[in-house]
Amino acid sequence: MTEPYYDIVKEDLSPFVNGGATFVTFGEVMVRDMPADNERPERTRKVWISMAGSELTLAVMLSRLGIPASFITRVPDNPYGWMLRNLAREQGVSAEHFVWADRAEPIGRFLYELGRTPRAGAVWYQRRFSAASRLGAGMVDWGAALKDARLFHTSGITFGLSAHSGYERNYLLEAFLEALQARPEGCLVGLDYNFRGTLWSVAQCREVMTPLITEHVDVLITTIEDMAKLYGMNCGRVSAETIVNGDMGRLEDDDIKEFLCQLIDMMRLQVVGVTIRYPDTHEQHRWESAAMDCEGHFFRSPAVRSIVLTDRLGGGDTWNGGFYYGLLTETDRADAIRKGVLVGDAATRLKQTLMYDLPILTKAEIQARMAADATGGGKRTER
Repeated sequence: MTEPYYDIVKEDLSPFVNGGATFVTFGEVMVRDMPADNERPERTRKVWISMAGSELTLAVMLSRLGIPASFITRVPDNPYGWMLRNLAREQGVSAEHFVWADRAEPIGRFLYELGRTPRAGAVWYQRRFSAASRLGAGMVDWGAALKDARLFHTSGITFGLSAHSGYERNYLLEAFLEALQARPEGCLVGLDYNFRGTLWSVAQCREVMTPLITEHVDVLITTIEDMAKLYGMNCGRVSAETIVNGDMGRLEDDDIKEFLCQLIDMMRLQVVGVTIRYPDTHEQHRWESAAMDCEGHFFRSPAVRSIVLTDRLGGGDTWNGGFYYGLLTETDRADAIRKGVLVGDAATRLKQTLMYDLPILTKAEIQARMAADATGGGKRTER
């Protein structure tokens, strides 16, 4: 085989299943409404309801890969909250530390119109004042929730909810800082930057996220586009302006290495991962990723590979889950990064052929995709 290969189906994960959750994450889950009758949203009278949330998707992916996972949120004590609890349990994700709000509090939701070339997909969010946006300090027993955690994760979306709702305090940031005091020794802190301009401005985001990352985060996952927009970062010879304008084009290894090195130094990180999506049409994308640690271990997808999309939502979060799987199951950091990129790439490409946000995938499917990628050769394709 011409690229590194891992048999994730036969791996012994018994050391992970003798205690509590190895992976713990918290954030918001929204109800996703999507027309079920092929009408425009304003005309539909039939709506498919599903659950969508960055952190939940990650927890589901890791649980399905055999890593004990726990998801923490605040939800109304009504059928939507019960639906979310039941969904987590169905996927093997612990809901033990859910915080229950009054049944009259709203759950975040969004209306999604699936696009088809040349019409792009569209999203309408309704998440101001959601129950999850008020998950604050003193609500979760973090000592119990994190007692066996090796990786504690959240996203920039989570910390943008307070600004979006116009609160004078950032409840979720307060909860996060409280959680850090309870995490066990050796537990890594991971974060997906996940900038959302619908939640807050660039200035508001930088003010909260920059000190949070530099002081507390070990593993950062982001995109080249977000870092160009938020910090004016170039990607090697490719300028931030070019990136923001969507004209990134071909990236050489040295371009990506320089970008990752700059991020590691600027944010004081142990590991950074970056996902790179090339959207050719609404239905046809190409995908690759790369990661590096503070010791200079670098790995990039052996090839840029095509995806025929059914639904892109949850694709990045699925990659994150695969990447974390590598970090959690390999002790050698270089091997962990390599494995994480390969598992993440295979998982996300499969997930984006499925409808709705959650990665309802098996280890065998991901394993087969990795094997096919490996036997198909590792020569990098032209971009």
